[in-house]
Amino acid sequence: MKNRVAVHVENLQPSGIRRFFDLAANMEGVISLGVGEPDFVTSWGVREACITSLQNGYTSYTANAGLLELRVGISKYLKQQFDVTYSATTDIIVTVGASQALDLAIRAIVDPGDEVIVIEPSFVSYAPLIELVGGRAVRVGADAQNGFSILMDDLESAITDRTKAILLCFPNNPTGTMLSKEQLLEISYLVEKYDLLVLSDEIYAELCFDTSFTSFPTLPMMKERTILISGFSKGFAMTGWRLGFVAGPTDIIEAMLKIHQYAMMCASTMAQYGAIEALKNGRNDIEEMKKSYRRRRNYFVSSLNEIGLPCHLPGGAFYAFPSIQLTGLSSQEFAEQLLMEEKVAVVPGDVFGASGEGYVRCSYASSMEHLQEAIKRMERFVKKYR
Repeated sequence: MKNRVAVHVENLQPSGIRRFFDLAANMEGVISLGVGEPDFVTSWGVREACITSLQNGYTSYTANAGLLELRVGISKYLKQQFDVTYSATTDIIVTVGASQALDLAIRAIVDPGDEVIVIEPSFVSYAPLIELVGGRAVRVGADAQNGFSILMDDLESAITDRTKAILLCFPNNPTGTMLSKEQLLEISYLVEKYDLLVLSDEIYAELCFDTSFTSFPTLPMMKERTILISGFSKGFAMTGWRLGFVAGPTDIIEAMLKIHQYAMMCASTMAQYGAIEALKNGRNDIEEMKKSYRRRRNYFVSSLNEIGLPCHLPGGAFYAFPSIQLTGLSSQEFAEQLLMEEKVAVVPGDVFGASGEGYVRCSYASSMEHLQEAIKRMERFVKKYR
């Protein structure tokens, strides 16, 4: 049999992040700054709610869209925290992580040949998910000299008659960059002008340190044009629970639910019970995490600048994205040699798009002791290239 694997899958590049995880996993004494997840354990109340659900025998499927109690909780959460209103019965689906929500959204709106604008550097899955459905990811590089903010002229010049949507993620992974409300309003004008949709990945919305977060559908005329994607992984320290959600216009949510019914059935029942508890009583845990991340961010970013790796101050998430250009090494070379010589794992910036070349992503969701030791090792490594 010829072509046992579909050509579009055969041509798909594996995740550049995973390669460095695999390398680091086989080495002893490695300080990993590569993992994009909180270093906090999910709060006991959430874990206990999950255990209680199992003890009570709640082990069956839920409704395809998720437990109604959880969807009501998500609706209240979005209204209270971000001032955006969605119906729990028609506008929200509970998904297997924000990643599945994104996959469903792209499959629901993108026809073969449609273009989706992706602002890079961006999370590694965005472009591949678009391409897997026959769409075209149009990559627009952010302005590194301006803290990786997007220039509106660059964004508008990328729009064609095939453009269906713009994919946004702020606070951004990998740069930690936030956009102000004024910048988001500028994007909204383009969305309205060219009759576009927006995929707004707001998974890091809870982790903003210096300014308040603006949810894209709260902007004038944008709710009916926005598919809001979020979840419990980052803000609630529930990465392994694989629980996300999507909220949006009823017609698009109905289309996404059809795909979800066939592809996944429903998210984990016991995880959903844990999420109900997280929404009810998890605010104090979030605030404590934010305070801790902010302290680590301030230390780590200032230290990177001191050792000769220029880095803008990220406004959210838990990533720093320093320039390594003074070393003369490519992002891949820097990350591999740093791992082999000093046992510090970072992610090469080019895996997040061409505009990430010359940078590396460092997660500061690690203990202060590990961050301090990582800085010592990185300084020793960088000195060889000064």
